[in-house]
Amino acid sequence: MTHDDAATIAIRPACIADLDTLLAVEQACFASDRLSRRSFRHQIQSDDSVLLVATLNHAPEKPRIVGYVLCFLHKGTRLARLYSLAVLPDARGMSLGKQLLNACEEAAELRERLYMRLEVAKTNVQAIAVYEASGYRKFGEYQDYYDDHQDALRMQKTLRHLLDRISTLPATWYRQTTDFTCGPAALMMAMSVHSKTLTCDQMLEVALWRESTTVFMTSGLGGTHPFGLALAAHRRGFHAEVFLNTKHVLFIDGVRTEKKKEIMTLVHDQFVSECEQRGVSLCYQDVNQEQLQLWLENGCSVIMLISTYRLDGKKTPHWVLLTGIDEKCLYVHDPDVDEKWQQPIDCQHVPIARKDFEKMSAFGSSRLRCAIVLKKSTN
Repeated sequence: MTHDDAATIAIRPACIADLDTLLAVEQACFASDRLSRRSFRHQIQSDDSVLLVATLNHAPEKPRIVGYVLCFLHKGTRLARLYSLAVLPDARGMSLGKQLLNACEEAAELRERLYMRLEVAKTNVQAIAVYEASGYRKFGEYQDYYDDHQDALRMQKTLRHLLDRISTLPATWYRQTTDFTCGPAALMMAMSVHSKTLTCDQMLEVALWRESTTVFMTSGLGGTHPFGLALAAHRRGFHAEVFLNTKHVLFIDGVRTEKKKEIMTLVHDQFVSECEQRGVSLCYQDVNQEQLQLWLENGCSVIMLISTYRLDGKKTPHWVLLTGIDEKCLYVHDPDVDEKWQQPIDCQHVPIARKDFEKMSAFGSSRLRCAIVLKKSTN
């Protein structure tokens, strides 16, 4: 195809009528890791994604779709992730890729996303050059990432004019292996900041859960108690302090069975007693973001309890590791990966706006706020 100077390019949101053409573009551009018709349909209808198509218009002919771009908007965060960008081979050389990328970034910014992330094959030198020219910077890589076993670079761009660099904790990211071990997973990540020899694995994850479990929750197996987590860290040679804004028994409000409440109260009281015996500080005071920043600047690692409501619509207590903070966002390692719409990259150094984190970190009707502050013991 010869590019006609009279041809015009338009970029618009994809619609259901575009499905057949989108599949054809996918087949023409990719040999593996292809999106299915069902996936395209879902993304067109989803409120949590941006799917745009580029059309080439030759009057009086019908506009022809020659490329698309897809990004995900992660709920509860200010993070967008570029998932796929494709331009038909016979339409290349017209800067369509750059135009699609710019349009996608603008759409994400309008949806209040502050950062765009992407993965690109290390061997795709041309694409890497395009992304770098557009302001993306490398911040990590994945080994054996694609179906054809190629490695991938991780890149990120600030969509708004904020601080482009933040100092993040050198923490190992670990994915929890059960629905109820977010606390142990977050604690392992926190301990990894201060120990080069610590191995984050399922054996340690389960051991930490056994040492810190509340026994019961509203349903399923019990989650983990902050006092139990702090004690588990203390036993492994770390200095741990717990900050929380209540002296009441934790997580008991949603439990209806009196017998379960009695057991949870007993566990809570036992943890309090052991903390006193072992010298683990329990500080009954609220925590503000200025204090969080000060802890990070002083080399501490901090795990915090949040509500998942803004992430998944559920009101579940969940532990995350704070990895950084700047004038607009707090950044967290989240150990939970929702395989329906996330990959591990989406859960690392996740940017959450300060005002959103303020609400997210006040759990339940009692507005419980709890942080565990960790550093290597000097003893």
